[in-house]
Amino acid sequence: MGSIDESRQSLLSESRDNSLLNEKNDLQRGRPQRGNSSEKEENGVQNPSHPQHTDALPQAEFNFKPVCLWLAAYLGGGTLCFLLASNHINGIKTNGFLDAIYFCVVTMTTVGYGDLVPDSNLAKLLACIYVFSGMALVGIILSKAADYIVEKQEIFLVRTLRKGENVEELTKEVESNRVKYKFMLTASIFLVLMIVGIIFLYFVENLDFVDALYCVCSTVTTLGYGDKSFSTTIGRFFAVFWILSSTICLAQSFAYLAELYTEKRQKSLAKKVLSRKFSLIDLEAADLDGDHVVSPTEFALYKLKEMGKIRQEDILVVMDHFRKLDFDQSGTLTEADLRS
Repeated sequence: MGSIDESRQSLLSESRDNSLLNEKNDLQRGRPQRGNSSEKEENGVQNPSHPQHTDALPQAEFNFKPVCLWLAAYLGGGTLCFLLASNHINGIKTNGFLDAIYFCVVTMTTVGYGDLVPDSNLAKLLACIYVFSGMALVGIILSKAADYIVEKQEIFLVRTLRKGENVEELTKEVESNRVKYKFMLTASIFLVLMIVGIIFLYFVENLDFVDALYCVCSTVTTLGYGDKSFSTTIGRFFAVFWILSSTICLAQSFAYLAELYTEKRQKSLAKKVLSRKFSLIDLEAADLDGDHVVSPTEFALYKLKEMGKIRQEDILVVMDHFRKLDFDQSGTLTEADLRS
């Protein structure tokens, strides 16, 4: 038991040190480390576990090249197929190539105005395949791209809302309210796209204001009744880009709104859990190793479980895995355990 207690204390000490260091890094994110870190670097000592952060926000990782290639391949392949099958598609037609790519966009976004419709078994089967693959593409790849763009732009939104604050304060604000600002940004972009769509339909497609608003709403919600749509050559060229951006932006806004609601519920639950009085029943439940003493690690795990961050099954699985790795049953993992 002595070795187990020593290992537990060592683990807790290491965990405490790491927590303090991580907290310090969070506060210093967005600027080079100073103070003791500078002195250590001057003495030639570097801490590899604490990388220098030079950006105001963590860099979002996303590669646009494969996204553009997948989108280009999808739209290009669909456009070619529907262009070759143009005789099997009925409706209001303008330019063959433009009509084909326009039909691809309204199909993949599930808008489906009905101004262009497949009129043969071959065209109908092709449309069925295309709409399912398009929904997957929009839902997975394009939403990630939109999320990346929002993350890159949110710091500018915070700067606008909170002028006069330094980079560190802005960074802390963004970190603590990241979902809120993502929702605000996507909602703002969506509102701009709605206005642009209404103006375009009013002046270019010659719809009155109510019909223009009606067409925009039925489009962005992918309702697509079809009684009002883009029927001119320039209108369909505009629609190819506008429909993609507006439908994706609306979907992202709803996703962030749901995430914001969930986050608020989690914070409320965490506050309730931490403010609740710790009873003898809690003491017994938190004692994972049955030694009638609750260590800081056991207390943290118990509270995290109450907050819904982890489950009891997760803890038991991890502890069981640890016991299997601990070959000599010393309560710690060593090189000898891993080589056994």
